[in-house]
Parts: sequence; C-alpha cells; structure tokens
Amino acid sequence: MIVARPSAQSRLAHIAGAVRAYKPVIAERDGTFFEAAVALILRESDDDGLEILFIKRAARADDPWSGQIAFPGGRRDAVDQTLEDTAVRETHEEVGVDLRQHGAIIGALDELRPRIAVLPPVIVRPFVSTIAADASVGTSDEVASSFWAPLDVILDPAAVRSTEIVVRGTGMMRPAIHFEEHVIWGMTEHILRRFEEIIT
Repeated sequence: MIVARPSAQSRLAHIAGAVRAYKPVIAERDGTFFEAAVALILRESDDDGLEILFIKRAARADDPWSGQIAFPGGRRDAVDQTLEDTAVRETHEEVGVDLRQHGAIIGALDELRPRIAVLPPVIVRPFVSTIAADASVGTSDEVASSFWAPLDVILDPAAVRSTEIVVRGTGMMRPAIHFEEHVIWGMTEHILRRFEEIIT
C-alpha cells in the first residue's frame, strides 16, 4: 500500500502546532554575556515539500563564525525590544527578508550558550518562522551566499557523519550534516537536532 506524503501545508501546520506548544529552555543569565537570535526559516517548495534557508557567512577576521553555514541572525542591539525583534532585524539586514511582512514567526526553540574558549560568551535564541515561497532572498556584506535545502534531506540521519572541523588552525571531530558541498555543524547542527525532536 502506498501512503501519500502529507502536503506542505499540513506539515507546516503540524510544525507550527508543535513549536507553539513547546516551552523553550532559557539559558542562565550569569556573568558576562551578550544575547543573539537566529531565524530558522521554512517555505513550501515547488514539489509540495518544505525547504529550509541557510546562509554562508562571509569570511571576516572579526567573526568567530566566519565562513560557516548558519541561519540568518546576529547580536541584539539596543533598538531591539525583544530577541524576536533581533531575529527579524538581523534577517532583514543579512538576506533582505522581512519575516513579519513576508511570513510569520512561529515560536522559539531552546536557547544555546556555548562554553568553549574559541567562542565569545553568547546566548543564542533560535526562532522558527515561515516565508512565502516567492519571497526574494539576497545577500549582504555579512553573507557570502544563501541556499535552500529540502527539510527531509537535512533531517535525514544518513546526512550526518563525524567530520573533522578545523577552527583557527585546530582540528576537531564533530557531527556534521552534509548537503551537496556544504557542511553544517556546531550551533546550527545542534539547533536542527532540537527542532527535529520537537516536531517529531
């Protein structure tokens, strides 16, 4: 018996319900840190599937995530009343998409607070959002390129393998998602795994 694949709209409705019902874990605010937010952006694809947006960060000496595959986002500014505002502003600045005008913010995921020496003391809150399939995505000084990837491919366990990652001349083995020529690891891979757990 052939089981029909759920439509993109029904899958988005399921994802939205799961994310809205989830109570995200908030990181402890102690010591010195700064806050940031990123946007996990979904859209319907031409084949009635779902796609997710990634950016490749521009190579910059002052960016600890220089050249990595990531979600749009960045540091909270004084103009941002909330971290959701940060995600919206940074997404617009980096890829030219207004998440509130061209789509919707669904909800937040668990905050991340990496505690490793090569990274600054940051707390990152991911937000799940959707945009219209025909919304135009651009680049900026902070973004070298962007690409859409099928959500099912990104979340496929077969796409994950232990990979040597070189950061500032130091190699380390980390789990990473491989999609075409892209390697997705670190906080971005961690956010995707938590997102998968919540929507499954």
